Amino acid sequence: MKILFTICGRSGSKGIKNKNLKDFLGYPLPFYTISAIDLYKKRNPDVYCDTVLNTDSADLIQMFKERLNFEVDIIERDPLLGLDNTPKVAVILNCLDVMKQRKTINYDMVIDLDITSPLRTIVDISNLIQKKMKSNADVIFSVTDSRRNPYFNMVKKTGNGYKRVIDSVFNSRQEAPEIFDMNASLYAYSPAFLESGKGIFEGICDVITMLDTAVLDLDNENDFELMQVIAGYLFEKYPVFWEVRDNIIKFSNVIKTTP
Repeated sequence: MKILFTICGRSGSKGIKNKNLKDFLGYPLPFYTISAIDLYKKRNPDVYCDTVLNTDSADLIQMFKERLNFEVDIIERDPLLGLDNTPKVAVILNCLDVMKQRKTINYDMVIDLDITSPLRTIVDISNLIQKKMKSNADVIFSVTDSRRNPYFNMVKKTGNGYKRVIDSVFNSRQEAPEIFDMNASLYAYSPAFLESGKGIFEGICDVITMLDTAVLDLDNENDFELMQVIAGYLFEKYPVFWEVRDNIIKFSNVIKTTP
């Protein structure tokens, strides 16, 4: 099996300044993603893996080149793929196209790991890959159990007051259909689906479920601080989270610290 791991990061950030360059509990945020890939490769030596960074950030490229002892191909992103309305799937397709030419390899799947999701485990990655191998889905992505349900306890404003997001007669959350939150951490794509140019929900989708406290959307500084608090707890409580952080020192020149 041949896997292409993609890491996509734009320069700058509207909510958190230089988000992709920030330290997260002592290590650069992107290195948690590299660590997870590194551990997966070590535990699956029979699987061929390439890793590519696609970015328009000169600082991020410099960080990867100077501070990592890990093989990562780099694609300097075309400005047309760095617009605010550019869908990420177009960038991932660009990674696939360029890497197929560079390596003369036909990949069996493409795994995108979001650069701002440091709290994923090797089990999460393995579950994603195993499910993709066994499934006929075009895309498999990670989700968490939703804390709110549009059929029961979510409302919207209308011209005549507020009402449920989806009309229903459910009297309890347990009666309502099961709902999940996409947590934007892990995606597995079929190369042929990426090359079709379709959007994610134009194909057959399936999911894996991750721990719901492990991933937050990093939209502002408060989110970043809160995730570090959660991470400190998870690192102390669960070895599967700690091992990803602990592994960073083995492939980088970052001084090791404690959370």
